[in-house]
Amino acid sequence: MNSLAKDIGLPVAAIAAALLLFGVFVGFAGVDPVEVWTLLFKGAFGDWFSWQNTLQRAAPLMLTALCVAIPARAGLVIIGGEGALVLGGLGCAALPYLMPLPGNALGTVLVCAAGAVCGALWIALAGWLRQYRGINETISSLLLAYVAIGLFKHLVEGALRDPASLNKPSTLPLDEGIRITGMMGSDVHWGLAIGVAACLLFWVWLRATASGFSVRVVGGNPRTAQLMGLPASRLIIAACALGGACAGLAGAVEVAAVHTNANASLIASYGYAGILVAFMARHNPLAIIPVAILFGGFGAAGSLLQRRVGLPDASVLVLQGIAFVLILASEALRNVDGKVVLGKLFSRPYEELEQRPPPAAALKGAAT
Repeated sequence: MNSLAKDIGLPVAAIAAALLLFGVFVGFAGVDPVEVWTLLFKGAFGDWFSWQNTLQRAAPLMLTALCVAIPARAGLVIIGGEGALVLGGLGCAALPYLMPLPGNALGTVLVCAAGAVCGALWIALAGWLRQYRGINETISSLLLAYVAIGLFKHLVEGALRDPASLNKPSTLPLDEGIRITGMMGSDVHWGLAIGVAACLLFWVWLRATASGFSVRVVGGNPRTAQLMGLPASRLIIAACALGGACAGLAGAVEVAAVHTNANASLIASYGYAGILVAFMARHNPLAIIPVAILFGGFGAAGSLLQRRVGLPDASVLVLQGIAFVLILASEALRNVDGKVVLGKLFSRPYEELEQRPPPAAALKGAAT
């Protein structure tokens, strides 16, 4: 099996196996697995309403997946996109507190830029700790995500709280002219276009630019990067900053397009789901687009499962967890040659016959 076939076949097989195991899981709960599978795809892609819900959820997943994929190209495993996302949303909502903003597209650009900067600085910190303090970036980025969530709650419930928000603490709502609207009169906001554009831009950057090639060299072979004289530390921190900017932009888009202010609803695990999307896409920015749409659809179908068969809305998280485990497990099969395995499997009986000692009668006849 060639590399392209494995890149496509192994993730597809992992998702199919995850759906099968999820069916077994709901079967133990007394629910018909076939009905669950049907509702999953109906709730995700069954009609235009389902498609709109799916695409809305896919937009932040594309950006948080880039937060994992871009540092991965530099050889890092960053899983703290959730922290960058919530700080990006906080930066978006807090900017009007610091300066007056025009109520037009320029104001939208400024609040989105504020969110991207907050996310970039936060994930760049994980890269800096790795390069200059020797702290594992996977652990530091995850712990920094918890710090970011704590900081977000402290400010939203304290200094930045809107006095009119009673049971649900939140910041002041963004001015209506700053908010991101739907595309062409639909409920799908322009954040989807931003996510698709970001994936295309970074795919071109990694493939067709000298700096993108340098990042890939650093991630693929650090020794070669040193021999070539590449500034590995600066490239790694820059890759982390770019990934964090994408996650921060996701938070800003969620505030400007969906919530209109920063509140606890922003902590929706998009950053953690982005890890799954990035790994399934094998850190390819172009492949992130369809994978994010698929998992956005699974998330959108959760409410339908709850209404029709009584499963909790969060049951789709079980499906995502199973899929993540199987996708990681499928990587062990990437270097296995299927033809060799099948050849050994089917040739073993004939080899055993050839190696079996001859019967005693045949030996006596040969001796005479």
